Amino acid sequence: MGSGASSEMKPGQVSEATMEELTAALEGLSPEERQRIKDALGAVSTADPCPGPVDCSSLSVVVTDYNGLLPQPAEPKFKGALCQIYVRSQPYGGSDKSSNGHRYDSIPFANGMIGAGMSCQLIHYVQEEHDKFFEVCKNFDFIIVRCNPGQIKADGGDQGKFDTSMKLIRKAGIQVWPSPDVMEKMGAKDALCKVATMNIGLEDTLAYYSEEDFATGFKKTMAFQPRVIKQNRGSSGEGIWIIKLKAANYCATFGERSCEGDEVLTLFEANDNHEEEHTVAEFIEFCVSGRTDESGTWTSKGVGKYLEGGKDAGGQIVDQRFCPRIVEGELRYNQIGDAVVGIIHKKPKEGGISAVGGTGSIYTYYEADEPKFASLTENFLKTDLPLIMPALGLAEEPVPLWWTTDFILASPEGTATADEKWIVGEFNCSCVGISKCLAAYCKEDTPNATYDDISAEDKAEANKYGTLMGTKALGIMEASMASKK
Repeated sequence: MGSGASSEMKPGQVSEATMEELTAALEGLSPEERQRIKDALGAVSTADPCPGPVDCSSLSVVVTDYNGLLPQPAEPKFKGALCQIYVRSQPYGGSDKSSNGHRYDSIPFANGMIGAGMSCQLIHYVQEEHDKFFEVCKNFDFIIVRCNPGQIKADGGDQGKFDTSMKLIRKAGIQVWPSPDVMEKMGAKDALCKVATMNIGLEDTLAYYSEEDFATGFKKTMAFQPRVIKQNRGSSGEGIWIIKLKAANYCATFGERSCEGDEVLTLFEANDNHEEEHTVAEFIEFCVSGRTDESGTWTSKGVGKYLEGGKDAGGQIVDQRFCPRIVEGELRYNQIGDAVVGIIHKKPKEGGISAVGGTGSIYTYYEADEPKFASLTENFLKTDLPLIMPALGLAEEPVPLWWTTDFILASPEGTATADEKWIVGEFNCSCVGISKCLAAYCKEDTPNATYDDISAEDKAEANKYGTLMGTKALGIMEASMASKK
């Protein structure tokens, strides 16, 4: 604040102040501070709280309208909310926002619930109103969380505090999709170890939580065959390394030998397909301690320290067999509950290994019933999917409402299609977007983007997803109610 009368003006005094007093208060501000107040006033919502059966009037409304939202049912079967966050420090409220302040794909989610006979009110988490927000949440039967990872922190909040309160909501019997436990355990890289004995896993997938275990285990696995080392905290391929021995002097049987510290590794990082060479000792040092004199010089954008904080803080490294046919691409299954709604083949650019977005990879889209993937789809849905949540320690939780599974082909070339083995590379249920709605998010060249900018064709497809989500959500709610009787 400036040094003038403004420092004496309290928020509760504004309504009682004279025009002269308000003017004096403003004159005490610097030009920059006056502009910030002007900008803030311009951003004040003109909308009422989202209509519906639950009174949300105690919460701040940060949006300007509810464009596209269907009327709430007069007598809903269940009362729900879709939780979003508007990042006040970022343009447009975050890179996933429409110009009215909602997440760009919120409407199909909410309308899907409404179409199934349930209410779904759009609310925003404001960290200064934490306690009030969760008091309101207690009045819902289910909450759909659509806050992108990192956004709560970016808005000045505490993700851990939010998660703790959301866990209490879940413990009270209110459904949370996805719950913090589901996001954490499905998103953790050691989930690959927990499904290792399934058809979609590799039995030689290992997880390390200490420096000693990592150094010993990695030297042994690396001596046997090319490996993929994955940190737990990274995103978009950062900290995922495809590693080969430069000398290619692999042993014939596992455990026959362990690598020496001075053996040279050829490493490719999945976020940008760049290549580096380091010794075994340097790589271990980078993974454990980051950039030090002992780790050599790195061109990676990452900082290493993959075990920092220990297991409870997400410090872990996963060690998995390298599947050479990754160069042919990977499959992403888009899923609503236990149903596949679309398949994307992501092929790396020529000469690349990773198909992470932004690396020049080529995407090909298929329907859920694509014949060439029929064997994988059937085996995954019927055999492995029912086992996944219990294997991850989530037996009491439903399969996520909207999530993805990435598969890599592990079979050697020449394997018959019906006999191919596809393994899981990653599960993701942390605010997966609906790509058909991308026209509704603001960016530099479309700062006023709205739900109306989505084409009729894409809107119909997104609404189809929403309808299926509503059906699956209603099934979860009815099953939950039945179990309480």
